[in-house]
Amino acid sequence: MKISKQGLDFIKSFEGLRLKAYWDKDGKVWTIGWGHTRGVKKGQVITKEQAEQFILDDLAPIEKHLSADLANDNVTQHEFDALCSFCFNIKDGIRQYMKSTLRRKLKAGDKLGAANEFPRWCHADGVVMNGLKRRRNAERAMFLQSGFVDLAVIMVIFMVMGFVMLVNL
Repeated sequence: MKISKQGLDFIKSFEGLRLKAYWDKDGKVWTIGWGHTRGVKKGQVITKEQAEQFILDDLAPIEKHLSADLANDNVTQHEFDALCSFCFNIKDGIRQYMKSTLRRKLKAGDKLGAANEFPRWCHADGVVMNGLKRRRNAERAMFLQSGFVDLAVIMVIFMVMGFVMLVNL
């Protein structure tokens, strides 16, 4: 699988675009573009096009590892996008994901349980970070969007149709 445009836009909205390198005090690393850290130097400046290439390059190994890991798990696009965002944002993302309870629950077919693991990943150096809390809750919502929202919409439609049929009797 590949991240969707919506998933990519989601990550970009949380990362924010910075064309000049800055010191990320939480990550303790020089950062540029949309959260790119590999090889970034103090004072470095890039174009928006370079930032776009960096984020695609940074996501490629995440997409590859998640696709291989989840090949037999019937994962939806929304779930995949949420997992890409999660792995992109945490230090050693794929490694952390591979040993996480989130993954164990997902692999066991407990998608709601897996979704409920996202909010647990909101700490930096043991401190709850409001920005991470917002992001994890948004990732959880995206992850759940695929099946639960669709099912809820279908149930409402059937309820309305049933009500209309009763009124017309």
